[in-house]
Amino acid sequence: MTLKKVKKRFVAGAKCPQCGELDSILLFLEHGIETIECTDCDYREQQTDNNIKKSTQAEMIGLFKPE
Repeated sequence: MTLKKVKKRFVAGAKCPQCGELDSILLFLEHGIETIECTDCDYREQQTDNNIKKSTQAEMIGLFKPE
């Protein structure tokens, strides 16, 4: 059985919505879904297509997809 390593990247200047800590947010793909996670308080949120439509008021230009 082979385990695939998940690439997690820190988001510079990002503030955790739950605990307010700066530079504690990690961004990664989990099962093809963009996910953020706080290293300090274990806050976790997944960005689904429905969340994107609700959170954007203006026209979206594109999504960042790290390789």
